Amino acid sequence: MTDTERADTAGRGGPAWFAGPDAKPSGPVPDRAPDVDVVVVGAGPAGSSAALAAARAGASVVLLERGPFPGSKNVYGGVVYGRILDTVLPRWWEEVPVERWVVRRSTMVLTPTQALTVDFRTQSWAGPPYNGLTTYRADFDSWLAGKAVAAGARLVTSTVATGLLRDNAGRVVGVRTDRADGELRARVVIAADGVNSFLAKEAGLLPRADAAHHTLGVKEVLSLPREVIDERFGLRGQEGLDIEMLGCTRGIPGGGFLYTNSDTVSVGVVLSLPGLAEAKARPEEVLADVKAHPAIAPYLRGATVKEYAAHLIPEGGYDHLPELAADGLLIAGDAAGLTLAAGIWLEGVNFAIGSGLVAGQVAADAAASGSASKKKLSRYRAELEKQFVLADHRRLRGAPEIILSERIQRRYPGLIADLVEGLFTVTNPEPKPGALALLRRAAKRNGVGMATLARDGLRIGRVFR
Repeated sequence: MTDTERADTAGRGGPAWFAGPDAKPSGPVPDRAPDVDVVVVGAGPAGSSAALAAARAGASVVLLERGPFPGSKNVYGGVVYGRILDTVLPRWWEEVPVERWVVRRSTMVLTPTQALTVDFRTQSWAGPPYNGLTTYRADFDSWLAGKAVAAGARLVTSTVATGLLRDNAGRVVGVRTDRADGELRARVVIAADGVNSFLAKEAGLLPRADAAHHTLGVKEVLSLPREVIDERFGLRGQEGLDIEMLGCTRGIPGGGFLYTNSDTVSVGVVLSLPGLAEAKARPEEVLADVKAHPAIAPYLRGATVKEYAAHLIPEGGYDHLPELAADGLLIAGDAAGLTLAAGIWLEGVNFAIGSGLVAGQVAADAAASGSASKKKLSRYRAELEKQFVLADHRRLRGAPEIILSERIQRRYPGLIADLVEGLFTVTNPEPKPGALALLRRAAKRNGVGMATLARDGLRIGRVFR
């Protein structure tokens, strides 16, 4: 999106379709024809994708964004997986604002003094259609919102949706905003306004937040010269690396991450809220531990902090998803809890895009039919169940409970590291111990019985089968 497009949509003067009275705090509104077919709140990946799909389906669409431009207030902690864009924006990789294409994926198991890394690299990820990319959300979100605008949606920035408009029957018929002329009426509202969605809560779709089903992600963006990043991480050109870490969070359920951009490195942690409170630790202290770890510190030597950010992440999984539809309203992306937190995978942007595309199509169809009842909009959930968005959540529904469990977080990192250290330690003149003996010794040292280890192995196998 160009600076001119941003400026054109960021004014506070009130577009023509803002014809209603000043914003009111609550209560039903008089009957009046909708200003547009669909209003989407939030120009992140979910909202922009919804606006794009609805506009392409022929609906009139307004996309509201509270920031001065899309992505100005958004945070993410890793890699964007673009397969979902293949059929929506053919050859999208030729224009997406990419920092690096991820060709290496590493998983690190850490203790305070040990590190085991499983490192995978493939050149098949270094060319079209690619697997994943690192990007800055300000650039990526603006680019995706620009696609929605090109399809016919109208982007209005620096505008907060302060509440829902309802008719006398209680159906959602639009939103109130903080603009002087306030009300925007629509046949369908799509709430894509983030993990603490005010609109979803007002509609009664999003229950009171349960800390047990949320994590806090914090990260720093550190500046390093491009040639230094290439040398330290074994990269060249636009090649990138994504590292996921377990055992680096002081026993607080969660994990760490590090990924490369063109001339910055992002490093951070994702922490269970109850675990963080119990540990009486500050997230920046845990992050400092990661940065100082012997396996990580050499990568970051000489780096300077460019940015610090924090963001709540919904990690309840399939069994704790909210209702996704009400009369006149759909919710998508983080507002719907659609982040896949399954240990091996921590994905959000691709699920936001997937849910937004379906929400936009369903909303456009409902607007065209003249009915936006909850029953009509319930097709949204049914369509998500058929696609990866809910199919993956359903298949991996047991993963969050396992991954954030006490043994996985506090005992198994040490067990794994001790086992590998034992395998690689030369014991001459003593004979080399057998692998089973080393496993028993590592399990005992870390307080895990062999029967428990076997049960956990079976449990993990069932979830990830």
